[in-house]
Amino acid sequence: MAIKSLSIRIDEEMLNKLHVVADYEGRSANSEILILIRNEIEKYEEKFGKIKI
Repeated sequence: MAIKSLSIRIDEEMLNKLHVVADYEGRSANSEILILIRNEIEKYEEKFGKIKI
């Protein structure tokens, strides 16, 4: 699987809060974002079924 890059716009307050959460969990902000995305995809698939790509 190829690793892709994604750029997002995020306000400073939200970014600072993300860093607090990530630090608490012992992760980088990037790793925390990936976990949040994976969790949302899992919830979506539980509700609507497996996403076919």
